[in-house]
Amino acid sequence: METTVVSTQHWSLDQIGYERIDVARVRSRDDLFLLVCSASFIESGSDTYTRNLIEYFASDADFVDWLQDRWEPEELQHGRALRNYLQHVWPDFDWDAAYAGFFAEYAQLCVIDELEPTRGQELVARCIVETGTTTYYQALAALADEPVLHGLASRIRADEVGHYKQFYHQFLKYREREGLGRAQVVAAIWRRVAELRRSDSDIALRHAARALGGRADTARDHLYALLAQRFPVDLAVRMALKPLRLHTGLQRCAERPLGAVVRRMMH
Repeated sequence: METTVVSTQHWSLDQIGYERIDVARVRSRDDLFLLVCSASFIESGSDTYTRNLIEYFASDADFVDWLQDRWEPEELQHGRALRNYLQHVWPDFDWDAAYAGFFAEYAQLCVIDELEPTRGQELVARCIVETGTTTYYQALAALADEPVLHGLASRIRADEVGHYKQFYHQFLKYREREGLGRAQVVAAIWRRVAELRRSDSDIALRHAARALGGRADTARDHLYALLAQRFPVDLAVRMALKPLRLHTGLQRCAERPLGAVVRRMMH
């Protein structure tokens, strides 16, 4: 039987302490509204992607069990936790209507035909996605000067690190089974990165921004400027390169120029 990488402990919504939110500190922060709202949409729609993965990996019972029993419940919990935060701070925001608009567009892209051609390559793509979520929540925690939001983002980040480790563990298994070479891994990484402009995060941000009306463009520009300063580029590069399994020296040589490219793209 295949081993899995999981944690035995997990947090609950009761531990968040929504009653302790410093609403006055955060309500005027359009940048935090966009980050929290976008993430709540994506996490709340994760059951759709889970169904695709379960179908794709149907013969791998242990991995399917983890997807059903651990990954999907945690992702949906993230969505509920973030939605609850939004409703405490911005009670007039119609989350249901905004989410419906997001999901109508997202569901057209979230289909099994969009998965990678092999299971191993799909797991590479999942590692890239989890790299994005880990660094997203790290940036959110860094930007959040409201303690409850900072704590929530930190909890979710820890979950995403665990998810990355599990997908990477599964990737190693399929890498051996499929005989994946580095060229195939690079191709999967490249395809996933190239899809960012039509990704769930881009769709979610557009639908979240609509709630800001005439402030939307200014709020997005301000958010991008903040992310350029606080996004953990070095961590993102290290995590993205890990499936290539480069020797330590080569990995370090690759990290610096790639990090410089990412920083230029963000400014």
